[in-house]
Formats: sequence, C-alpha cells, structure tokens
Amino acid sequence: MSDFEWLPLPDAATALGIDILKIRQYVRDGQLLAIRGEDGVARVPADFIADGRVVKHLPGVITLLRDNRFTDDEAVQWLFTPDDTLPGPPIQALRENRGTEVKRRAQALGW
Repeated sequence: MSDFEWLPLPDAATALGIDILKIRQYVRDGQLLAIRGEDGVARVPADFIADGRVVKHLPGVITLLRDNRFTDDEAVQWLFTPDDTLPGPPIQALRENRGTEVKRRAQALGW
C-alpha cells in the first residue's frame, strides 16, 4: 500500500459516524474505494474523509474513473498522483473544493 494514511473499514465508519454495514455499502456503491492490503484487511485512504463526511465530488470522480475502466487500485493511484496543472494530486483538489477541475480531468481520460 502507498505512503498515505489508510483507515481500516471500522475506523473509516467511525470517522463518518456510520456503522460498518453502511461503510461496506458506500464501498459497493462507489462512494468510497477500499483496497485490501497484503494482510487481507480492506482499507480506505484517510484523505477520502473530511469533517465526518466523504469528500465532496469524490463519488462522482470514482464513477468517472470506473467508467474509464480504471480498477480501484488504479483509481486510488490516479487520485494521489501529483498533477502539475492542478497543482497537486486530484484528492488534494477535491479536499479544497475544486471538484469541477478534477472531474474535467477524469472525463478527459476516456478520450
């Protein structure tokens, strides 16, 4: 797993103020991405959660990336890869409420 902070699903559920069944539903519905580590534990990047909520526009960006045939691992990598034109990684732009710019770039990946 990458260098950024990961939250096991129970911890992510606590951060969102929901139960574990609901967090699993979020993952199934594409509101969040969870990656299984070598230990088999599913984790969510901590930066996907801010102020007790899923970062604004993240579910829409996840949908766009999946529509462009990104795997969940590839989507997480894309979200955390610095982009000089934003500047910074797409997840940082989402956390700074610059979702329109990120969505535009995610849409362009399919061209």
